[in-house]
Amino acid sequence: MELYGYPLKAKFNQPRPPPPKVLPATSTTAASYKNRIPYHPESFSMPWMPNSYYKAAALNPTLAPLTENFPGAPPSKIVPFISERPNGVFTRHTLDDWHRSNMTNYKESETTRHNAERLRADLTRTIKDVYQQAKRTQGESTKNLGERVNDMEYWKSELCIELDAMIRETNSLADMQKRLERALADTEGPFQVAHKCLLNREKRMGIDLVNDDVEKQLITEIKIIRSCRERLQQCLDTVNAQLMCNKEARQELEKDLADKQMGHHIDSKCYQLKGTSRGIHYFKGVERIDATVSVPETWARFTDNNIFRSQSARAASAKLRASTESLLMGTADEMWRQFSKVNDAFTSRITEIANAKSKIQTHLAKTRQEIFQIETKIQVIQKTIRDKEVQLKVAQTRLDERTRRPNVELCRDAAQIRLVQEVNEINETLRNLHQCLRASEDMLQMLVRSKGVLEHDLVVKNNSLFIDQERCMGMRKSYPSTVQILGYV
Repeated sequence: MELYGYPLKAKFNQPRPPPPKVLPATSTTAASYKNRIPYHPESFSMPWMPNSYYKAAALNPTLAPLTENFPGAPPSKIVPFISERPNGVFTRHTLDDWHRSNMTNYKESETTRHNAERLRADLTRTIKDVYQQAKRTQGESTKNLGERVNDMEYWKSELCIELDAMIRETNSLADMQKRLERALADTEGPFQVAHKCLLNREKRMGIDLVNDDVEKQLITEIKIIRSCRERLQQCLDTVNAQLMCNKEARQELEKDLADKQMGHHIDSKCYQLKGTSRGIHYFKGVERIDATVSVPETWARFTDNNIFRSQSARAASAKLRASTESLLMGTADEMWRQFSKVNDAFTSRITEIANAKSKIQTHLAKTRQEIFQIETKIQVIQKTIRDKEVQLKVAQTRLDERTRRPNVELCRDAAQIRLVQEVNEINETLRNLHQCLRASEDMLQMLVRSKGVLEHDLVVKNNSLFIDQERCMGMRKSYPSTVQILGYV
């Protein structure tokens, strides 16, 4: 006797014994199985019965001799034909044969019933074991499906958490990308301003066209802006590449999550299927189809690799965002400090030019005043010369008239001597006056030349002051603030 609960080898699994050639020849038995439909393996509407039973029941009973039906039974004695019986009456078997035949039928019937009882007991136990085994097998499959569903729910939650984190990181990096693009675009304005300042300062004239501190600071500012633009462009290229990596990792997560959701839906449906569920059918040969492409280890490793890849991309993205933020702050501070230096140089240079202009104006005013005074003096000298010339004419006219005195009247008297002295004195005075006049005129020319130089220098200073103060500083007042450079607006 085998233990209860373990699968037993049913009797019908053993080689079937040959069916007996003789069944109870009863009309009720033959009639009850006459119209039975044979068992079809695809139908569960009929209980299982051996095919040999139906085949044996379909045979018609015969009245063959017992020796033929039961090979093991001793041969019966054939009663000799007695022709001496009156009226043709004779017997074929003896009474012992009749009793022996009945006993044989009884024993055969009892043996058949005993075998049937054993078969029924075996079938009952087998059916019970089959149901228990099927329930246990189905329970194990359901349990495995439940564990599988739990595993998929766990990995789904991990994928959802990582996908949300990746989406947030990608959005943050995209915002950083926009800030970089705006910062890179905002550097174009300061670069153009510095370049235009250099071009405008090339329009200075004369001595003001010098390589001063303003020009040096402007050249330094252009170099710094170019360096900042190159670094921002390199950082922007790196951010774009990192965004592509983030998008690829996100696509892998979304694809894996979609597969997990589909697989979870299918396994949940399979987990809820029962024998009473609707939509269950036969699918012949489906157990021989192996469409699997992974095992639990590779399945879990695939999702774990996707999550690890996403985490690595997120870490690299966060590090890149921090370095980008530092770069934006550094470049903005560097450009702003240089901008302040250039403005300070402009302010200092404008102050110097304004002071020079003021001094030039002062000197120009003094020169003009001196020119006016010299011109006045020249006029006075010229008037004095004219007066002296009149006095000279008078003295010479007197001398000339006195030469016409007759004879002894041509006396060298005191008047004659004084007139001669007067003429000599007047001539000396005139020579001195003409020298003073020439000196005054020369000084006037020098003053006029100095005035011209001062006026030209004043024009140069006005032009330089206009370029530095109005054009250059006017443009630099529109320089973007630090907030705009950092890309916050």
